Formats: sequence, structure tokens, C-alpha cells
Amino acid sequence: MSKTPVPTRDEILRFVADSTGRVGKREIAKAFNVKGANRVELKSLLAEMADEGLLAKSGKRLARPGELPRVALLSVSGRTSDGDLLAEPTTWEFDEPRPKVTLIGTKPAPGMGDRLLARISYDDDGRPVGKVIKVIERRPASTLAVLERFGDRPQLSPTSKKERDIYFVHPDAVKDIPSDTLVRIEVDRGRSARVVEVVGPVGSEQAVSLLAIHAHGIPDRFPERVLAEAAAAEPATLKAREDWRDVPFLTIDPPDAKDHDDAVFAEPDPHNEGGHIVTVAIADVAYYVTPGSAMDEEARLRGNSTYFPDRVVPMLPERISNDLCSLREGEVRPAMAVRMVFARDGRKQRHTFHRVLMRSERRLAYQDAQKIADGALESDVKPLIDNLWAAYRCLSKGRDARDPLELDLPERKIILTPEGQVDRVVVPERLDAHKLIEEFMIQANVAAAETCEAARLPLLYRIHDQPSLEKIEALKEFLGTLDLKLASGAGVRPGDFNGILLKVGGTQNAQLVNEVILRSQAQAEYAPDNIGHFGLSLRRYAHFTSPIRRYADLIVHRALIRALDLGRDGLSDHEISELSQIGADISSTERRSMLAERETIDRLIAQWLTDKIGATFEGRIGGVTKAGLFIKLKETGADGFVPISTLGNEYMIYDEANQALVGEATGTTFRLGDDVTVRLMEAAPFSGALRFDIIEHEATTKLPRRGRHTSRPSHKRPMKRPMKRGRR
Repeated sequence: MSKTPVPTRDEILRFVADSTGRVGKREIAKAFNVKGANRVELKSLLAEMADEGLLAKSGKRLARPGELPRVALLSVSGRTSDGDLLAEPTTWEFDEPRPKVTLIGTKPAPGMGDRLLARISYDDDGRPVGKVIKVIERRPASTLAVLERFGDRPQLSPTSKKERDIYFVHPDAVKDIPSDTLVRIEVDRGRSARVVEVVGPVGSEQAVSLLAIHAHGIPDRFPERVLAEAAAAEPATLKAREDWRDVPFLTIDPPDAKDHDDAVFAEPDPHNEGGHIVTVAIADVAYYVTPGSAMDEEARLRGNSTYFPDRVVPMLPERISNDLCSLREGEVRPAMAVRMVFARDGRKQRHTFHRVLMRSERRLAYQDAQKIADGALESDVKPLIDNLWAAYRCLSKGRDARDPLELDLPERKIILTPEGQVDRVVVPERLDAHKLIEEFMIQANVAAAETCEAARLPLLYRIHDQPSLEKIEALKEFLGTLDLKLASGAGVRPGDFNGILLKVGGTQNAQLVNEVILRSQAQAEYAPDNIGHFGLSLRRYAHFTSPIRRYADLIVHRALIRALDLGRDGLSDHEISELSQIGADISSTERRSMLAERETIDRLIAQWLTDKIGATFEGRIGGVTKAGLFIKLKETGADGFVPISTLGNEYMIYDEANQALVGEATGTTFRLGDDVTVRLMEAAPFSGALRFDIIEHEATTKLPRRGRHTSRPSHKRPMKRPMKRGRR
């Protein structure tokens, strides 16, 4: 045990307040030289301070509750009673409300809705004050609203729960817009507003995705200066590049992809029997989007592209993402390419990076590439496909030896009608073509991290911490109820989880166990401090392969350019000093996009099911709480809720250890993973909420009854009871 004691509460608070970068348990332990068993004591102390409200936790980052960074990205949101402008941070992950920052020294003054960088300080009363450094984007304060009519008087009701004001508009201005139409409005003054965009009927898919965009503050309109900069961009030339236009690269993407940022080529290694050479070319976004440019500032603000069933909110303007940087078939494009040599056992021996001009030989959908590989589709690129598949079989040996986490959780995809309504929900088949591209991209990402690290150049790693001891213990306890055993939490490896997944493969509990193991994992994030990637079982990993849609990848491209002296548009000293903040910001925007995408799918499915009230569906209990059961429908993957008040005519006891609700009198058990037949009772499209009643239930196990009665529980019986209304 280390003799170094843990720091005091005051020391921790001072350290958090004085730190400008990412602060978590690891940084505190390093700063105070806390080692061994004292790290457990430190973790306990930090948890106590968070419970007491002394610290707020955002992912793995700690801060004073409601505390802002010294320099923050703000959005102007209102005025004080004295007329001073108020702004809020554009991203905020703490439980506390977003702080209101009073702006000072604004020349020229920013307007409502503008985004700006401000230096944060605090006045004598502890209230945050922001001195404007730079106005990044000027835009009118806009919001989404529903146009409604009461007699001849139209009004605009904002969809955001945060906005309670009703706005008014002149009847002549909206005379051609039907009632119950979703519109985008700009507030002129007071409660007067004007309609600037007609989105469509409230129930349309376009309206549903825009609701998520607006609710999460995802920028979906590019400022004019950004569009102008993109329009002025000129195609890259051979200057300072290698000419790889004769290399027959293939792009393999989803059939509906509009931007193509990666291409692949493989061939047997003539100097390495059984080995292969794999080349991955990635769009050279760094050539067009340079540090400090308007496009760069907007890309950092967005962090990543966001994908909805009906649209993409891109990180970069279409001129860049769908044109100059898209590796279109037959068109010359600039690229950053990595040439990797693999031994016959699938282990990478060496690699080199190149800045090139290339041309894609052919664009293929995953399904077509698979058919060509299987001999089900004739094509003149069959030799190229065969080489790719031979290389993939080789790389698979190295992947198997690495033994990364192999979760099997198929993703649902919503298919829309031409009118934008939900047609059906499908689970696309996972092909070897998908796995091939995935493995090639993983190896390219590893090569990027290794190159920058060898050059001793800071970069943003994609890190994934191992599961916490608390989550491992909870998982072990749950798996024990299924007679499954997990290795000791201190030394757990991805392969240990794979062993569990192998045992349940093909059984009724397979999907459940996959989901529970997923929940036990830490969340991946971006940071300059490398702790490895637990899930992929990799020591060094950095996102390099999608710079069109992820800002992290653009940062890594710039790092490679600087490390290898490939141009003047490499990573700047200023960016290096801000890597911790950039990592935190884009980790936040990534989570924001994931939440918006998931909410949109939930709303769409709820909307699709509104005319199916009373219909029955097959499902599985996906969550158990004191309030009731979460149900996942098998066909669509939709999630809904069954209130505990509707479960039989007896008192139900929550059994946390077994993740079950148990009837006190009969012992009837509703347990995580049980199959159920449910009736849809309510569907709320705006919130995406579904409420079910259970009409048939098949328990997977028997648990002890908690009451005095000895009647045996029925494990498959109709549930007939008076309906009670409830809502998630």
C-alpha cells in the first residue's frame, strides 16, 4: 500500500477549479501520487463529494457543480432585467441547469441566437460573467413551433418544453399554411414572430427529425461565410502528392451512401509467403478544412454528422462532403493513404502513410460486393474482390488472436415510403463485406495512432476504459441467476465476455445477455491521454478513417501531416494546447447525436403504431424497475413500458438481485429476459412513448414466492384484469 494519503476535500476542490483540461479520478490520482489501495479510498471520497453536491460528474470528468471552463462556447439566449445579454453554454452534461452567463464588453454586440467564445470569470456574488473573445456565428434566434388557429386568430406554440411563451403572427402571413403544421419561426420582438420555414404536417417524418435536431441544439444550417468558403475551394492537384491514380481502389458502402470517405485495395505480398498488403485511402479533408478557418470552426462546433432516416445533418458543407472529398467512382480525389503489410498470421508487420492523388475504380454496395465474392454476381472487378477477401481471411487470424469483444446486437433500420412515412422496420443482414471493411478500418486507425505516438506528437485517441468493478460485480450477480460465471472483476478481459456469449449463443437468453454485457461497458470517448481501447483489445487506437463525418478524424489527419511533414496544414500548436477540451467537446456532440438519432427512431415507431392501438405484439422484458417493466418488441425493436399497477391483482415486490417483480401472494414472477405477449394501449409520437399491457407471459425461471400463500405461479397464462391507464 502506498504511504501517500489521499488528498483532502479542499485540495481536490482547488485542483479541479485550477485545472483547464479534462479532470477525472485518474488525473487527481496522478497529481497527488495516489497509488495502490489508496486509489480505492480516493474513488470512494470522490463519490461522496459528488453525492454531497461538492462535485458534478460528466462522463469521467469532474467539476464544481455548475462550473464552466475558463473559455466556453456560448449561445446568446436572453437579457437580464437591466438589458444585459445572457448566454448559455452550447453543450452541458451536468444534472444542474445550464448556467446563465452575463456578457460584458461586447463590441459590436452579438444578437439573440449568436454563438460566441467567451472568457469566463465570476463576479463578487459568484455569478458567471463572460467577456466575448469572438463571435463565431451570427444567426437569428429560431425555434420550432406548431401553427394553430383559434377562430381567425393564429398562434405559434413552440415544441420545446423549455419555451412556455405562445407567439403571435399576422393572419395574412400564414393564411396559406394549414393548422397543425410544424414551422420554424424567428422571434422579432416581444411575443411577435414570423414564419421562416414550413416544415410540414406535425406527423410527418421530416417534422419528427427536426424536433430532435432542435431539442438537442444540433446546428442544421451553415452560416453564409462557411458556405462561401466551401464554394471557393478548388480541387487538389499533384503538388506535393504521390500519383496513385492507377491503383484500382474500390469503395464499398451502404447502397444509399452519399459521401464516400474510404477506399480499399489489397494484394498478396510477394516477399512474405501467405502475407498480404492492404492499402486504405481516406479522403483528404485536411487539405480543404484548415485550422482556424470558417469551415473548421463550424466542424468543431458540430463535432460529427448526425444521421436520421430522412436526412443527414452533415459536419461539413455538401460541396466538401459530397463533392470534393467524396471518393466517387472514376473521379480524381486527394487522399491520405496507409499501406499496411501483414504476416500470414494476420499480425501487422509495418506500415507507411502517403499523401496521394487517387481514383476509385468502382463503387459497390456491401450486398453487391458480397455477391461478387460468393460468385453469385459476375463482375470485372472479381479479381480485386478476391484479393480483398483473401486479405480479410488473413487479418481475421490476427483479430481472433486479439479476441476483442464480440457483441451480437443487430441494429434496426427504418425504411420510409416515398411520402416520408414509415413503411417497415428491418434488421439488415450482417455480411462478411461489412466485417472486412470494419477490420481494414480498425487496422488503419491503429496505424495512425502508432505513427503519431512514434513521432511523440499529441493526438486524440479513441479510448474505451475497462468496466468498473461495480458494474462487473452487478453483472456477475445477474449472470449467476442464469447459472453463468464470469471471471474475477480485477482481471476481466474481452475474451471472458466472449466466453459467456458463446455459451448462450442460439438460446433464448442470447439477446438478453448481449444487452446486459453491453450495459456493463464503459462509454468510449476522445481524449489525448491514452488508456487503450478495452472493447477492441487494442493498446493504441485513434479514429482516422471518417474525416468527412467526424472531427476527431480530421484532428488525427492533421497530426499525421505534422508528424510526417506532409504539408503546412498539419496540427497547430494552438490545437495541441486545446486537445483535452476538443476531446471533451466532441465526445459530448457524439452523445448528443446518438440521443437525437435514437429519439427520432422511437418517435417514428410510436407514430407508426398510433393506428395499431389494441393490437398484440411479441416482446421480451428488457428492463425491470420498481415502477414496472420495460418491454422490447421482437419485430421492430421498439421499447415501451408496463406500469406495475397493471400487473395482476396483487402486490408486486421488486427483487433487484434477480431483476424481477414477484407477486407477494402467488409468486408470479416477471423477470428480465422473459418472453411476453403485449397489447398496445397508448402511443405518444411526440415523446416516442409506448404503453403496453401484458396479456400472456412465459417465465424463464421460478423464483421463491415472497408471500404466505402457496399456490403455484402460472408460467403461461392469459392476464385478464381491468385496464388501468398509465404512461412512461
